[in-house]
Amino acid sequence: MQDKLVNEHLILGVDPGTLFMGYALLHTVGKQADIVCFDVLDVHRDEDQYARLQKEFFFLQELIDRHHPTVLAIESQFVDKNPQTMIKIVHAQGVAIAAALSRDVPVVEYSPMKVKMAITGNGHATKLQVADMLQRMLRIPDDKMPRKLDATDALGIAYCHFLQLGLPLAGKGPKSWSDFARRKGLVEEGATTPNQQLLAALGKKK
Repeated sequence: MQDKLVNEHLILGVDPGTLFMGYALLHTVGKQADIVCFDVLDVHRDEDQYARLQKEFFFLQELIDRHHPTVLAIESQFVDKNPQTMIKIVHAQGVAIAAALSRDVPVVEYSPMKVKMAITGNGHATKLQVADMLQRMLRIPDDKMPRKLDATDALGIAYCHFLQLGLPLAGKGPKSWSDFARRKGLVEEGATTPNQQLLAALGKKK
């Protein structure tokens, strides 16, 4: 018998950037999570930083108007050694948040470390490791993987929010990256820490 209450969400994940903005839409119904789209908006050819921010703002508004996401999940502010870089990223974050709020879409923020921990079990994982685990768990074909990691970063942010909703992974799949690795026989004996297990898993063939 089908549950009367079905949790359905359309999560817009955004990885803010001043030259490239990653975005992803993740549709979830109950235990199922499906990718609607994920890609990168390239604005690096515009020399004026405010023109780039304007393009990102209007792009996100159009994306929201087309798909009507239920929430925006975005990477929160991070600390960078270069103050100017940090300020520019904060501007991009503000533009994305403003675009969502202008369409009455609620906003949630996740730190980069929290996203990496949710996807890989290691808060210090690399972008490549995050992308690899997302490809495995969401069964993304090689030819559908984008070249720029900003797109998979955005997908990771959206997927992190999916996990925070208290929903298990798709179908009867693994409940975490480590569970996935164990089921696939990717965790080598003697790898005890999350980092060791992750490196062992990624070092083996898919």
